[in-house]
Amino acid sequence: MKPSYLANLVALCAQSGLKNLVLSPGSRVAPLALAFDAHPQIQTHSVVDERAAAFIALGMSQQFLSQARKILTNPLPLVGIACTSGSALYNYAPAVAEAFFQQVPLLILSADRPPEWINQWDGQTIFQAEIYGKHVKGSFQMPVDMAHPDAQWHAQRMMQEAIELARLAPCGPVHINFPFREPFYPETGETWVADGNTQAREFWPARMEVPKSQWGTLLDTFLAQEKILIIGGQHTYSPNLCKSLNLLRHDFKIPILGDLISNLHSIPESIQHHDLFLRPNLGDWEGALRPDLLITFGLSVLSKPLKKILRRYPPQQHWHISPDTQVADTFQSLTRIIQCKPEDFFERIYGDLDFHTMLERDEEGEERPYYVQWQEKEEQAKQYRYHFNFEAQAWSELEAFSLVMEAVPKHAQCHLANSMPVRYANLMPWEGYLEEATGLLAQPEVFANRGTSGIDGANSTALGAALARPDIPCVLLTGDLAFFYDRNGLWVPQIPPNLRIILFNNQGGNIFRLIPGPREQPGFERLFETPHQLKAKNTCQDMGLSYVFAQNRVDLVRYLEEFFQEAHPPGLLEIFTDREQNAEVYHTYLQGFSLK
Repeated sequence: MKPSYLANLVALCAQSGLKNLVLSPGSRVAPLALAFDAHPQIQTHSVVDERAAAFIALGMSQQFLSQARKILTNPLPLVGIACTSGSALYNYAPAVAEAFFQQVPLLILSADRPPEWINQWDGQTIFQAEIYGKHVKGSFQMPVDMAHPDAQWHAQRMMQEAIELARLAPCGPVHINFPFREPFYPETGETWVADGNTQAREFWPARMEVPKSQWGTLLDTFLAQEKILIIGGQHTYSPNLCKSLNLLRHDFKIPILGDLISNLHSIPESIQHHDLFLRPNLGDWEGALRPDLLITFGLSVLSKPLKKILRRYPPQQHWHISPDTQVADTFQSLTRIIQCKPEDFFERIYGDLDFHTMLERDEEGEERPYYVQWQEKEEQAKQYRYHFNFEAQAWSELEAFSLVMEAVPKHAQCHLANSMPVRYANLMPWEGYLEEATGLLAQPEVFANRGTSGIDGANSTALGAALARPDIPCVLLTGDLAFFYDRNGLWVPQIPPNLRIILFNNQGGNIFRLIPGPREQPGFERLFETPHQLKAKNTCQDMGLSYVFAQNRVDLVRYLEEFFQEAHPPGLLEIFTDREQNAEVYHTYLQGFSLK
């Protein structure tokens, strides 16, 4: 046995909280593969397809990040990906971009040719240094010669810096490139081991708080507003955040609004059906619902009607709460960035408000018309949804989605593929039962790749999440194009037993019939809708998934109950619908709603 600088770097990763590495096999990546696989505290997962591998790692990292935020883990757990040189590294790019814009930490390790062989027509050789450009938080180039102790110290220092950078708010992917010369493998009887001279640095990020002098100004401004609206963008579920927001809603009658991806649907009476009623022709937005003060947090907002309304009728003031300064002005109205965690901000502002004064005003009979107006519209939309007679319509994807949403277990995590699944879900949010201990509704936690909003990687991300959280059901709701595009995401040694996939197969890109523009164009089906005859049965047989299909509401209702049972093997339920009927029912549903 002899010490290996790679074994030292792997030991450093393990000490810093990296417990999982998703590896795509190759020759030049062999030193990394052997070093990580030999470490007893790191689990390696072999995935042939690099694009799928990166999304699987993303799904795992999403889960670890979500859990860490719930229990305030420090340091944040990390997930790594490792591949060989050449085009393999480019196949990581979609997941890397998604991780960057979704602010998910990811450690990217790439094997490379030594610098003298770059651009010399050597196989599997491209320009790998800084290959991801602005889509990573940082790029590091390891020394090619590790003989000198200073070079080994330099390598350890860069590895530590990369790990810290990935976890520093805003979290994100970091790339480390390793140029390797042969030999790639230990000699017969030789073992590469760490020499014990590694010690990970402790990194404790500062808690960001608004200074008292500025906080007083914020509080005075807050109390002076009559129309306050709080909107959450994409965010992992945070019980503490939801509790504080629920108290603000309940005690001070402030409307709380969020798409399903904001994970605010556990808050009773939160605004969830806004995609149905937030349309310019359905209300006095200028005079009635336009906020004086808009407070936002989180990342992307899914709802197009919401963005259109607030851009057309901007608030007088718009505060965004974020622990970092990389803030997008989504509604074109941003007036103040408050740099702290949303959990800390809303807990503090609730605790510091003059409760007695506010409660006395309410007890004297003074209502909050702004809150009432939002709640009236939310209730009208909710009742319309409940009483919409799907049985009077043709069998459609919208009805199937409504039935599936009702059947998803409340203790599950739910992954929504892009295109129509995430939009259908926003039209059909859950109604949960109230948990007395928390005052919140029991609801599934929702994940969606809305950083770049591509259809690639849906299967892979859900599978990675199922690997990371084997204790709960992992449910993926996906469309046919997204599913078949990412079939290799299921090409793993064993499908996690808690994975359930519901595939809505209309045999084409149905979204283009539902949005204005494409369906009026010549060559619509060939250029936009991409019709196909693919079915998932053979894929399930190849990948080890149980399979059943439904072609009508009777079949679907019969299969759903058994499908989510714990004893049910990992499986896929394929739901077939007709694209033209889907479009007809969808437009009937939207156009049939009107505010009273």
